[in-house]
Amino acid sequence: MTDTSEDLRKRVVSKVTRRIIPFIFLCYVVAYLDRVNIGMAEGLQGDLKLSESQLGWGGGLFFLGYFLFEVPSNLILHKVGARIWIARIMIVWGFVTMATIWVAGKWSFFGMRVLLGLAEAGFFPGIVLYLTYWVPNRERARMGALFMIAAPVAVAIGSPVSGALLGLHGTAGLKGWQWLFLLEGLPAVLLGVLTFFCLPSRPEDVRWLDPGEREWLAAELERERAETGARAHASIRESLMNPKIWILCIFLFLNTTVTYGIFLWLPKILGEVSGMKGWRLGLLSGSTLLPAIPGMILITARSDRKAERRWHTASCCALASIGLVLTVLSGKITALVWISLVICHIGQRTIQAVFWTIPPIFLGGVAAAAGIAFINSVGNLGGYLGPGAMGRLKELTGGYNTGLLALAGIVLVQAAIVLSLRLTPKGTPA
Repeated sequence: MTDTSEDLRKRVVSKVTRRIIPFIFLCYVVAYLDRVNIGMAEGLQGDLKLSESQLGWGGGLFFLGYFLFEVPSNLILHKVGARIWIARIMIVWGFVTMATIWVAGKWSFFGMRVLLGLAEAGFFPGIVLYLTYWVPNRERARMGALFMIAAPVAVAIGSPVSGALLGLHGTAGLKGWQWLFLLEGLPAVLLGVLTFFCLPSRPEDVRWLDPGEREWLAAELERERAETGARAHASIRESLMNPKIWILCIFLFLNTTVTYGIFLWLPKILGEVSGMKGWRLGLLSGSTLLPAIPGMILITARSDRKAERRWHTASCCALASIGLVLTVLSGKITALVWISLVICHIGQRTIQAVFWTIPPIFLGGVAAAAGIAFINSVGNLGGYLGPGAMGRLKELTGGYNTGLLALAGIVLVQAAIVLSLRLTPKGTPA
């Protein structure tokens, strides 16, 4: 019996999901943990004599380095292949994370955060670009969600692990936060080596797809690229001057402002409310992310099924804003604060999974490599603003409520921005 086109699609997508997604998911778990574990590095602030705002701004300096090397990194990946370049990224950022044990003051701390951003630059947009080489647009939101749930998993698992590593304080003459960076940087190096040997760059490089499956996948992706018309063949300069790209940059800038404004201060917010410390605080903080996982999968699956992106993204923005406002209204009641943060995370973490299906609508080829990286690099500068602004508002007001309400307002602005994009019901440019 001959396979129908739908049977073939399901079989190919299933194989790609099983072979590709688990590995890049694991890589992103480690990447995200190394990016945000500073929030659990208890003792670092006191040892380096950092103020609240210096800790926040220093944490956000990661994104300055990220911004500087993002576009060149993705262009190199497009040229040399994902296997080689992502391996390089992971090995270098792992060693930089481990080297953080040697910071001795605010300036060395600031410099190491910039260096970490330079090292990791290109990883996330590289994976977003990589998925366009393997996954048809019809399944891309769900696939992106399966990859991006690594962020909540990293916080959910990494927070208690980081708390436990702080218990090694004094072992071999190292402080707890030094053990945290040393042992959480090592997996990136090991995974980087595995990436070089295990991650295929393109479908034509693999044997686990039979010839008919490879032919179908290549034809399907080529058909989608052709449907984007002239935009897929625009020059890098023309693509970066596209007004829609700048709208997406602004959206992502605001989104990362909120994301890291929450993530890097999450343990401190919950610590003040609950009085917990160490691994117990890590477990409490991390558990607020777990319900986001099924939420991301369900919402993105619906977005794929409906072939609709704008309203799904805007609805997630509204949900995140509601969660932040409820966090403020919950006062000092730990259970209510926890529930409110869960609501926030379900919305906030799903925003990106749907959002990243939009840029490939306008971009293809080398322009996609540059455009996706450009959106991510400009957008992620919000990761510098968010933590620092939260720290400064904490100093000025003595609490986190003002900062949380400001973030809630920002998310509503995001909803208005994404709704301003003109897309047809099928997701093509209007």
